[in-house]
Amino acid sequence: MSNPLKELNRYGQSTWMDYITRSMIESGELDRLIDEDAITGMTSNPSIFHKAMVKSGDYQEALERLAKAGLSTGEIYETLAVEDIQAAADHLRPVYDASKGYDGFISLEVSPNLAFDTEETIKEAKRLWEKVSRPNLLIKVPGTSEGIPAIEHLLTEGFNVNITLLFSHDYYAQVRAAYLKALENRLKEGKPIDRISSVASFFLSRIDTYVDKELEKLGTEEAKRLLGKTAVAYAKIAYKDYLRDFHTERFEKLQREGAKSQRPLWASTSTKNPDYHDLLYVEPLIGKDVINTLPPNTIDAFRDHGKAANTVEEDFHNAYETIQAVEKLGISMKDVTDKLQKDGVQAFIDSWNQIMDGLEEKRKELARA
Repeated sequence: MSNPLKELNRYGQSTWMDYITRSMIESGELDRLIDEDAITGMTSNPSIFHKAMVKSGDYQEALERLAKAGLSTGEIYETLAVEDIQAAADHLRPVYDASKGYDGFISLEVSPNLAFDTEETIKEAKRLWEKVSRPNLLIKVPGTSEGIPAIEHLLTEGFNVNITLLFSHDYYAQVRAAYLKALENRLKEGKPIDRISSVASFFLSRIDTYVDKELEKLGTEEAKRLLGKTAVAYAKIAYKDYLRDFHTERFEKLQREGAKSQRPLWASTSTKNPDYHDLLYVEPLIGKDVINTLPPNTIDAFRDHGKAANTVEEDFHNAYETIQAVEKLGISMKDVTDKLQKDGVQAFIDSWNQIMDGLEEKRKELARA
């Protein structure tokens, strides 16, 4: 029986894992996912590291070693995170090499506390890049107003960037523009662009969670008809925008110099509403150049009963009609996406603080032992 996860490759899609733990890497589970399930990349964020470092027992030995060495809580977190990222990057390196830098990446996020500080984001990104020292690293930078100039600067300097916490089509347009301008800037400076990689991460399930609450408040038949449809429609429109900007004469000139397109990545793809299909944010959004980063339970679900097909380009017209219908009911997608981005940054800050609090508690216990 064929593996549906492997079949996704036929349509030009990459599947990444939205999860990382030390035990997964050391046990051989990551290698199995790469070999048997065609997992070709990984993403991390403060929420994932909080679950891994604080809520699991994977790090007890390492925590004890670092605590007794006198490292601060922040130094312990960074050491553990960098070690995991380096190890994952090394296991994914054959994918990166075979694809000539198109795939095989692992992401590491700058501190979410810097999401609204351009200069400090740039400094932190460069420092983390040098510390990890792997070519298949993507530095994650939030696509905020302050993050976008940092993104352009980093790409111009030759760093790979994963733009995270994207909800808005307007911000996504600015992100695409920043990428193209950065590549053009490098060419003007006589620098190569063939190994610059970037992905734009659109968060999906959170859109439905928020919009559905507003639709349920309205309670009309039209509102009920739209439940669970906004996020997929919004993603399809984003993909349409991607196709437009990366199939132009402007980009073709860059391609001739070796440029890769900035691939759209679907994030927040586990279905939060139990009444919805568990592959709601996977099956309708499959297609060329797409990346879908899935948590372990969604990977298992797709392996078990997923259907691979070229779907992301279907029903563009219906996608626009869906968003127009939501707007007609008085739900402003600009207001929704602006709030979701702010909430998303705060959620990552909360997770960051929970990591620090949890590690501080463990550090004190182990330092006394």
